[in-house]
Amino acid sequence: MVMAQQAPVLLFPDGAPGETRRLKEKEDLSGSKVAGCPVLRISDVSEPTLTFYPAPADNNSGATIIVNPGGGYNILAYNLEGTEICKRFNSHGVNCVLVKYRVPRREGLEKHQAPLQDLQRAIAYTRSHAKAWNIDPDRIGVMGFSAGAHLAAVASNNFNERTYPQVDGFDNVSLRPDFCVLIYPAYLDGENFSIAPELKVTGNTPPTFIVQTQDDHRLLNSSIFYYYALKEAKVPVSMNLYPTGGHGYGLRNTGDWVNEWPYRVMSWLREIKMVK
Repeated sequence: MVMAQQAPVLLFPDGAPGETRRLKEKEDLSGSKVAGCPVLRISDVSEPTLTFYPAPADNNSGATIIVNPGGGYNILAYNLEGTEICKRFNSHGVNCVLVKYRVPRREGLEKHQAPLQDLQRAIAYTRSHAKAWNIDPDRIGVMGFSAGAHLAAVASNNFNERTYPQVDGFDNVSLRPDFCVLIYPAYLDGENFSIAPELKVTGNTPPTFIVQTQDDHRLLNSSIFYYYALKEAKVPVSMNLYPTGGHGYGLRNTGDWVNEWPYRVMSWLREIKMVK
């Protein structure tokens, strides 16, 4: 039995950094469907939250994935790349934390600047609540989809410095994810066969798992170039390149081989000893 998620937690109770007005969140189910099911698109997020999805007590590995939906930093594909992901990995004994980070892009800021503050705060809050939530503080990773994968990668390479003013004592912990899972990542490639400048890859970048399809032509190099950078830095990395599947499938059954990716993630988590 998968346990119900807990109530959402405001990441910044006194207001997120730099936010001067409260937006009215919008939810839209009227867009195109994936595998015959609608996608819940959330926009105008100015009060970022996290929601904890605990694994069942009788099947809890202690590992936790912090999930970041995609949507081009303009919207969040909140069910396709959020709630559905958490519930699936709960069924495999993995705890999940779903981040509702700020969208759309803030004028005058880098596309990921506000979302990175939100994700870093989510990592700190999660690690600080390890005892209360019965999770292992040394087995907390990040997962992202498309733009959310870019966000997860940025957090995996910029953990030595907190990007937001300290909120409370929960911030006095490491911001480094213990692992990183990137599903059809966007924006990781730079110019001239390089990676994006915000990705400061070092030997301390956490072990990374990448899922990509060859027919996701526009974003193929995003995965390949980042894989190469991790390889050169001797970071443990698993590249999973499938022939078809396109982009934005989440874990829904689209009839493509790539739909098996959650099982490959679980095998990898066992391989790197995040899951026993």
